[in-house]
Amino acid sequence: MDPTFLGWRLFHTDLWELLFKFAIDLVVVYVLIRLIYYPIHKKKDFLFTYFLFNVLIFFLCGLLNSVKLSTGFGFGLFAIFSILRYRTEQISIKDMTYLLAVIAVAVVNALLSKKVSLAELVFTNGTILLTTYVLEHLWLTRHEAMRLVTYEKIELIQGERREELLADLGRRLGIKVSRVEVGKIDLLRDTAQLRVFYFEDEQSLRSFNEMPQDSDD
Repeated sequence: MDPTFLGWRLFHTDLWELLFKFAIDLVVVYVLIRLIYYPIHKKKDFLFTYFLFNVLIFFLCGLLNSVKLSTGFGFGLFAIFSILRYRTEQISIKDMTYLLAVIAVAVVNALLSKKVSLAELVFTNGTILLTTYVLEHLWLTRHEAMRLVTYEKIELIQGERREELLADLGRRLGIKVSRVEVGKIDLLRDTAQLRVFYFEDEQSLRSFNEMPQDSDD
């Protein structure tokens, strides 16, 4: 008889299966986020979000599945998390797509049953990684880079002055700006957090240390 504490078993052989699934999940999400996503998008704050989301949803689905809840319940959780939006700042479509990907990877690996062969598991995870890599590095050859900027001319963030905003940012950063997303606005300091996007193949970007300084005019 297995040893127990307050009626709970202290150890169950299912632990090894859980650890095996978790190891596979970690490898897949590491390749997806650290080796495919981050080298292009350079958003360190999203690394924390993606990895933690993946781990939390993996264990949520894995442990609930161990008590014989239906697979449909797991996909219900996937649907709930897939429509989640952070209200503190806007998330781009591509960042949201990666969030869905890490959720899907966690659900797929956590709800894996022994009816699925290892070959099918490797094929599924490999296809997700390969498709993402091909889309990011081979098919979509124009990489849109991004810079975070604290901007003080908040009067230019109004929609009708967007062209002035792009021109001012392009002049001051020394790049050809493709688009801008407005983040947090600090009305006390009259500043706004901007995500400035540009295509690397359209210009030779100078470092921030080489940016021209504004005059007091």
